[in-house]
Amino acid sequence: MIFQSDVPADLAHTVTGDGPPVVLVHAGVTDHRMWDPVVPALAERYTVVRYDLRGFGASAPPAGPFTETGDLLRLLDRLGHREVRLVGASWGARVAADFTLAHPDRVHSLVLLAPPWRGYDWSTAMVDYDEAETAALAADDLETAVDINLDMWLRGPARSWNDVPATLADQLREPMRTALTNQNVVGEHSQGAPGGDLRAIAVPTLVGVGLLDVPDFQDIARRYAAEIPGANLTEFPTAAHLIALDSPAELLTVLLPFLTL
Repeated sequence: MIFQSDVPADLAHTVTGDGPPVVLVHAGVTDHRMWDPVVPALAERYTVVRYDLRGFGASAPPAGPFTETGDLLRLLDRLGHREVRLVGASWGARVAADFTLAHPDRVHSLVLLAPPWRGYDWSTAMVDYDEAETAALAADDLETAVDINLDMWLRGPARSWNDVPATLADQLREPMRTALTNQNVVGEHSQGAPGGDLRAIAVPTLVGVGLLDVPDFQDIARRYAAEIPGANLTEFPTAAHLIALDSPAELLTVLLPFLTL
């Protein structure tokens, strides 16, 4: 069930299963449903919490200044979870890393799947993608912007559409429309996070990246694994950017034993 009105900022969220809490934070082009393929297996052992970031899925866009880490803290307090296993994908991984730096006593372990890197010197391919999306949105061509994002984040640079299940593109269109529609207002009100030195993260950490993902993100994942003390890096040969959708069985093979630590 999705609850909305009983948490700060009306963050839509789901709670499934029973056991130690695991919190899943979605990527910036999706919503909480990106985790659907892995939730049943996780819920056999854990209380699985998923939520939509502000302006994504069923969560309303912000009406004033906010921080993603502050929202997550208030959600955990409202649900009564003192310490959690925290899993984030793409932008959600950056939120998870920032939350761990800001509230290290609230995180038991950390999983970062294809996280971005602040201030990264992006490749020409990434710059071209950003410019194409910006142009489409400026022309009020939302569907073209969605197609551009599907091509970058679902298909990726290393495979053809014949290699991607058609159902995945259909599933992602609606979440992407919502994310792109609210992109500007979220960016306007988001206060970001204070950041911090990744070397200060002291909890068990797993970094994952798809080998069919943009090369920038493969490089960034290796940077995270090198910076965070004791972090383990796992590479997924059959996944592009959205590992939980591309390779859920392979992800669970790595994720389930890690979460028991």
